[in-house]
Amino acid sequence: MKGTLYVVATPIGNLKDITLRALEILKTTDIIAAEDTRRTKELLSAFGIKGKKLISCHEHNEKETAEKILNYLKEGLSVSLVSDAGTPTISDPGYKVVKEVREKGFNVIPIPGVSAVIAALSASGFPTDRFLFYGFLPKKRKKRQEALKEILYIPWTVVVYESPHRIEETLKEIAMLMPDKRLGIYREITKFYEEFLEGTAEELLEKVKPKGEFVLLFYPFKEEKKEENIEELLLSFRKEGLSLKEAVKKTCETTGRKRNEIYREALKIYERGENP
Repeated sequence: MKGTLYVVATPIGNLKDITLRALEILKTTDIIAAEDTRRTKELLSAFGIKGKKLISCHEHNEKETAEKILNYLKEGLSVSLVSDAGTPTISDPGYKVVKEVREKGFNVIPIPGVSAVIAALSASGFPTDRFLFYGFLPKKRKKRQEALKEILYIPWTVVVYESPHRIEETLKEIAMLMPDKRLGIYREITKFYEEFLEGTAEELLEKVKPKGEFVLLFYPFKEEKKEENIEELLLSFRKEGLSLKEAVKKTCETTGRKRNEIYREALKIYERGENP
């Protein structure tokens, strides 16, 4: 019999967000690998799940735990991997375990559920057709500022996690780098004091309470395109020796304007025989 590893998502606040399938898997698997066994015991107790064998799997012992889990799987046992809250491996421990288990040829099955990233995006009103999840911003100021300089210019929504201890400092840095940047803050998602705030960094600094778990969203950067001078472009292309047809084509590609509009302007210039 071949063992299976289940990657089980758990609630990030409201216990009612647990899925029926997650409960079934937690009840039936032989072992549960938990980021904090005390937190997981509380979760299991809330749903009347008793007598489960728990082992610790956190960022400091992942390699050792991976070996332990592999031995259980070789014996044909099933293992559930859980983090303190949300989906394991998403800015939480578990990546190394999953990688090792897959490389050794064992099944890894996701038991999907709550993810703070997706929860925040879904209710933010920010564009979600393309987005980047950055994870936690660097703790050191210099590296954090370097990361922010990159994030602020990304042309799709960016989602990051930030701690309550650094949220105000991060907002101040954003206000200095890009004062007009549109941001969203989701605090305490699914919990009693859940709130969503939106505005510039300076506006959010006046409203935000540095308590709880934070998801920070950056609205996509939109570069303002300079209005190209069609006449100047056509004159420069004529000077280069391009034919009317070639000049029209290149001007359309450069400006994104309609061919008919460009062609009319080109005719005037080429018929006059003007040069810059």
